[in-house]
Formats: sequence, structure tokens, C-alpha cells
Amino acid sequence: MTMAKLFYIIGASGAGKDSLINYVNRRRSEDTPVVFAHRYITRDADAEGENHIALNNQEFNLRKKMGCFAMDWHSHQTHYGIGIEIDSWLQSGLSVVVNGSRGYLPQATKRYPDMIPVMIQVDYEVMRERLFARGRETKEQIVARMAQAMRLESATQHSRLHTIDNNGALGEAGEELCALIFNS
Repeated sequence: MTMAKLFYIIGASGAGKDSLINYVNRRRSEDTPVVFAHRYITRDADAEGENHIALNNQEFNLRKKMGCFAMDWHSHQTHYGIGIEIDSWLQSGLSVVVNGSRGYLPQATKRYPDMIPVMIQVDYEVMRERLFARGRETKEQIVARMAQAMRLESATQHSRLHTIDNNGALGEAGEELCALIFNS
């Protein structure tokens, strides 16, 4: 039996993490022991973005205080959490795919030293176009996200970091991510 693994998907806003995670999820057969963690986010749910669980700040803080999160971080005036249910999933033999944070990578590594971080990379011009196209941020917020992407790019290091280029067709990067997750 293949050992359960935690795949920690990271990359700048606009790199295509959500699209790639959704691509892999659609390609998974029902008997493939891989599950996809929802993030708990203090942002309204919308049909265009990530399939997450929207919480207000008070409920997020309560859940954090009560130990409901395996991981949590704050970025761009928003709180993000990954539920402790992922520990049960891993213990039961399921591999878990998490949409993570580059800035939280050191803390995630401390809790899950055997995880497999996967960096989704994209050229800055492509990233800028995608951010404007999704229409979720103002021009100033996009400039801030671009600046953070540049700062974190060189700071993101891990001995087992896999990098996937997502500048081309979604299927190219998607198949590369499928191969990593389904064959590891």
C-alpha cells in the first residue's frame, strides 16, 4: 500500500493553484486514495473562485482558539485555515492536497516534516493578467500581491520542493501535477 502523503500546493496569487487543484480533482478516479482539503477563509464564497468555507472573523478566531485548524495564516487582510480533519485523513491512508501559503511553509514543514511542497510558478505578466481578469482585487491590491510574489519567490526553499511551470495550457501543468500526486 502506498503511504499517505500531504501535498502542499503553493504559489503567488494568479499562478493558477485553484485551477490546477480542480484539474487534478477532476482527473482522480473514485478509487484513488487522494482527497482535497477545503480552506476556511474570512472571505465570501463566490462561484468564480476557490471552493472554500467562508467564515467571519469571529468564527475563524473561535475555531483557531479551540484548536480546529491544523494550519492557519493571515495574508492580504484575510485569515486562512486548514482543518484538523486532514490529520484523520492522513492517518486513515488518504493522501491530502492542500492549497497552502508560501509564507507559512516553514511552520507547515514543522508540523508535517514529510509533506511534499509543490510550487506553481508563472511569469509576472501572466500573473498580472490573471489577477485583473478574476476581478477580485483593486489595482492597488494587485500591485501589493505582485510585490509580495517577488519577495517570496527567492525566500521559498524546501529540500523536496517540486516546481511546476503554469505559463502554458492548463492541461500541461495539470498533467504534471497529476503525475506527481497520483504516482508518489
